[in-house]
Formats: sequence, structure tokens, C-alpha cells
Amino acid sequence: MYATENTPWDAIVIGSGMGGMAAAAALSHVGHKVLLLEQHHTLGGLTHSFSRNGFTWDVGVHYLSEMAPGDRARALLDWLCDTPMDFVPMGSIYDILHIGSAEPLSLSRPYESQEMDLKDRYPDETEAIEAWTKAMRSGHDAMYKIFPTRAMPEVAGDMLDWWNRSSISKWCARTTQQVIDEITDNPELAAVLSAQWGDHGGRPSKASFAMHALIAGAYLPSGAWYPVGGASAYAEHILPTITKRGGEARAGVRVDELLFDGDKVVGVRTENGTEFRAKVVISDIGARETVDSLLPENLGYEDWIAEIRTLPCSIAHFNLFLGFEGDIEAAGATRANHWFYPTGATDVVWTDAPDGSPPHMAVSFGSLKNTAHDPGPRRKHMGQAIFWADWSTVEEWSDMPGSTRGEDYKTFKQRAEDTLMGHFENCFPELAKLVVYHELATPLSTVNYTGHRKGAFYGLDVTPERVMCHALRAQTPVSGLYLAGQDVASPGIPGALWGGLLAAASVDRRVFRHFQR
Repeated sequence: MYATENTPWDAIVIGSGMGGMAAAAALSHVGHKVLLLEQHHTLGGLTHSFSRNGFTWDVGVHYLSEMAPGDRARALLDWLCDTPMDFVPMGSIYDILHIGSAEPLSLSRPYESQEMDLKDRYPDETEAIEAWTKAMRSGHDAMYKIFPTRAMPEVAGDMLDWWNRSSISKWCARTTQQVIDEITDNPELAAVLSAQWGDHGGRPSKASFAMHALIAGAYLPSGAWYPVGGASAYAEHILPTITKRGGEARAGVRVDELLFDGDKVVGVRTENGTEFRAKVVISDIGARETVDSLLPENLGYEDWIAEIRTLPCSIAHFNLFLGFEGDIEAAGATRANHWFYPTGATDVVWTDAPDGSPPHMAVSFGSLKNTAHDPGPRRKHMGQAIFWADWSTVEEWSDMPGSTRGEDYKTFKQRAEDTLMGHFENCFPELAKLVVYHELATPLSTVNYTGHRKGAFYGLDVTPERVMCHALRAQTPVSGLYLAGQDVASPGIPGALWGGLLAAASVDRRVFRHFQR
């Protein structure tokens, strides 16, 4: 027996991550009554924050691009928000690379400054560095030729792809490593050029170069930014846009399946059996998760479903949440992020957990970037150390609920935490002395909180096949069903924002008018 809520919704959005919030708020702005449903007990998806022992961490926000006043993404975000969010710049230097035994290399903006950073370090590679800058600009532009097709009817999108086929083939169809190999044979410079791949989760040998150029290059024009008040500010500012226009945002509601009238999606059924009806349903839970968990068997559309299922997941990760007390800047913490590759190799992930040394670590100190953070008399600060890893490290426990994983998993997790804390201490010996709290999240945590298969932090991997995949258009072949979020556009918060806007524009073309803001 199922209970049906009688409220007639114009749209239901599944998942309250950045893509879901953006889609819901955009449709609310043009007159739609939207119901936003989130399985987790906190709204916001990977923009949510959590607290332990007086410390608060932002789960999925470490820095942001295109948030300067006047940037198009910033203008669109301002439109989505009930009250504008504030962002603070991180400064001219936003990433510091530690490649093997080489001296740390600070990356600054804009393009011209970063090109000079590289030429100062590698004076014999001037021609290669100039070629890299040119390639980055071209790859970035190629991705923006693909994005509009994600909100177009199939025929129009195919025509635009054909028109741009030369640029797409040159930059989207090749991997980051292929482009680097054409530019330089200097192994240290090659490592530097690929080091920021963790910003999109695509290993250099697998990722579309255009996606790397889009994400890594996005910080160069107007810098890196951080939300004042932390990541939770997104939900605080966007959700009222929905609720003040007759919509609702509900946490702790897991959607189990879609409802159909013939071959058209007309609503959703939740885990507890409640049914909600709507004219359209937008899924922000991931393309693969949508086809695997929400669609009934024998629905049809086998080609579309099969194309999505051929696309691999992005990388998994371990996240070490760190709580400090003391003067962390004097001990080595910075507003800029740090990328460590101790062996000098960058196309690497942690495969021999829990005891093997991780080949990579990315470190971010969110409280130094958030000007609203009050460290108090005990000078409390927060940081995160992220370690990209293979799903196989935790796969044996993946089918077990958290409460039933047993002593083997507890031992594994503790040993992994000890190993990773030791690695952090090796890289930041003085900072490690100020750590008063630490907690490890494994790839299983990502599965639990996001539902992403294999702990894929960024959804689908950013392979050339994914970048050029026609099955990832926002309007699916299933009538009444749309996709939103980073799988539609690109990984990360800005990409998910665009993915949500493209979904909303596919539902109601009036949203397109605001893309020129």
C-alpha cells in the first residue's frame, strides 16, 4: 500500500547537491513549483559541512573558480540565490606543487604569471611552456563548445558537434598525457603540468585533455575563491529561492523508483512508500546511479542505458579531517593548497592500503580561506588531507552496512588512518604537532552519503568517451526525465552548477535568457 501526497508539483528534483539546488532554484525563478528531495539528513550534497569536537569541515569545497564579480558563473549564482553569497579571493598563489625532491613550485594567476612561474623554473623549456599555455586556452574553449549541446535537442546538438568537430577531436578526444608528451620530454615539467588532475579526478593517462584544461585553467583568469561562511553557505542562500516560491526542500527522503504513466515519468516513490507526482523529474544523483537504481527493468532505451553503463567511475579517495589548535600559519599552513607527489610520478593512486605509503596527497586548510571563521582563544583551525585511491582498497566491505563490517574493517581503517597521519607528519612536521583531532573517511563514506558507486567522488570519469558522450544530455530519451549535476557538465561545484542550469534550461527554455547575465 502506497500513500500519495496530493500536492501537484511542477518538478521534482532528486538530490540536493549543487546541481540539484541550481536546477530547482532556476525553475523556481521562472515560475515552477519544485520539490527537492535529499536522502541525507543534511541538505546541500557535497556542499554540506559537518562538525566534530568544536571543528567544522567543508566536505567538497576546497577552492572555487569563476567567482569574481563580473564572472558569468558568479552572476548566475547570484541569480539563483535568495540573498547573494560572498566570496573571498585566495590570493595570487593558489596551489603549491611538491614534485619529488624538487623545490616547491607556487602556481599563480593569470595565465601570463603562471607561464612566467614555469619559465623561471624551467628556462630551457620556454617553447614547451608557451605551447602548453596555448593548448590550455584551446582545450578550455573546446569544452565550452560541447556544453551547449547538453541542453539541446538531439538533432541540433549533433549538428553543433559536427560544426565544431575539428576542435573537439583535437582537444577532447586526446588525453592529458598525450598532449603533454607532444609538448615536452622533461619528466619534471610533465609532472608539474599534470599535477592538478585531482581537481577533476581524471588520471593524466585517462582524462580528456579538454576537461583538464577547463578545470585546471579555470583559476587563471580571475583566481581562486572561497565562500564566506564555508560550503554550507550554498544551501543557506539558494534553498530560500525555492521555498519562498511555493517549493519545498526535504532532507532524509530517499527515492527508490520513478513512477510512470505509460512511457512517461510522472513522479517518484520514496523508500517509505510515499508517492509524489510532478510534470517532470530531474535526477541529480549521477547518470549511472539514475539508470541503475531508478529505472524499472525492461523499460526500453537499451542503447542509451548501455552507453552510460560503458562509462567508468571517477577516482575514489580517503579524506583525513584534521583539527588544529595553535598558530598553524607559523607552522606551515597556507591559504594555497598543497599537492605532494613524493616519487615524482603524478599518474598514481593509493592501491596498497592500509600500510603502503600513499603516492599522492592534497592538503587544504579551509579555515584560513574562510574569513568568517573565528578561531577563538584556542586558535582552532581545520584542514583536510586527501589521498586518491583505488576502489579495490575497500571493496571487500562494500556490500556490508556500516554497523556490520566487523573488527577487520575497524582494524583496516585504524591502520590506514595511522599511515596517512604519518605521511602528513612527514610533509608538515610542525603542523602535525598542533593536531588535536583527526578522523578518516574512506571511499565507503562517499558511497554512504552520495550513493555514488565505487566511491566515485566526481561521478563519471572524465575520459574522452565521457566528454563526447551524447547520452549525457540533460534531456534523456525517457519522457519527463532529466539529468543534472556534474555528469552533465564537468566535475566540481562550478561544473555541477552548470549541469543544474542546463537541466533547468532543458525543462524551460526561459532559463536560457539568464545565461547571458
